[in-house]
Amino acid sequence: MDDWLQTVLDDLAKSSACGYLPQQTAATEPSVLAALALNGHGRTEAAQAVLDYLARAQQTDGSVGVRATEATPGWPTSLAVIAWQLFAADQHQGRIARGMKWISGMHGETLERSPEMGHNTLLDGWPWAAGTHSWLEPTAFHLLAYRAVKQRSHPRAAEAVRLLIDRQLPDGGCNYGNTTVLGQTLRPHVQPTGIALLALAGESDPSGRMEKSLTWLKWSLGSRTTASSLSWALHGLHAHGREVPQAAELLRGAYQRVQSHDQSPHKFALLALAALGEQSPLIGITRMDTPA
Repeated sequence: MDDWLQTVLDDLAKSSACGYLPQQTAATEPSVLAALALNGHGRTEAAQAVLDYLARAQQTDGSVGVRATEATPGWPTSLAVIAWQLFAADQHQGRIARGMKWISGMHGETLERSPEMGHNTLLDGWPWAAGTHSWLEPTAFHLLAYRAVKQRSHPRAAEAVRLLIDRQLPDGGCNYGNTTVLGQTLRPHVQPTGIALLALAGESDPSGRMEKSLTWLKWSLGSRTTASSLSWALHGLHAHGREVPQAAELLRGAYQRVQSHDQSPHKFALLALAALGEQSPLIGITRMDTPA
């Protein structure tokens, strides 16, 4: 194991319920990612603290907010369901059921089709916050939750797949929400492309746009790719069986930049997860419900 990874795991093990930055209040997203990383690297006991955090954070309607003290927005419910399902599904069936009920009842606002917007605004996904349009990343996270609980054929999951493919840009890659606006094609970004491709692993795309996105993503990685973007990109590529020969070098470089910048537990957890390659539990979710 690389020295940087050993250091990251030792630090995350001290408190897997963590914030986005050191000394911050624990938040759902970095805590779940840290727990998944620790568990993936065999430090199961150290990851258990997150289950206590999630139990405190779940609301009576089943949702899990950004932090235990911030009930909304509830998009991290998807990550909580994934953690409960992967860690101790038998012990948390009630929490999982309440979380999935909230997820099934949450919808993004649809809009009438307009020539000003290139994507299909009628497709039903998930928003970052209630009362707003569906965005790519929360839709991908909720699709992963459906796949984690083996409900890939659920109508909401099937619609999410259609949305994520529809949001692929014509020449590959994804923007955060749209494809074209007022006739202008938006720029692709590494992080949303990686997250979308991870959730779409095992899906078919006759349009060929998903294949273009995989090619774009692989050639977009470099020594200046941020830790978060790099980690999600590696998940997206590895989920589709794409080799990234320079992955170890890129991860080490990203760790050094985070260490000298903000020492973010969120970014460290993502790097540790990405270091697992195809053994990441997030990729494992997509393998469990994909026919061999």
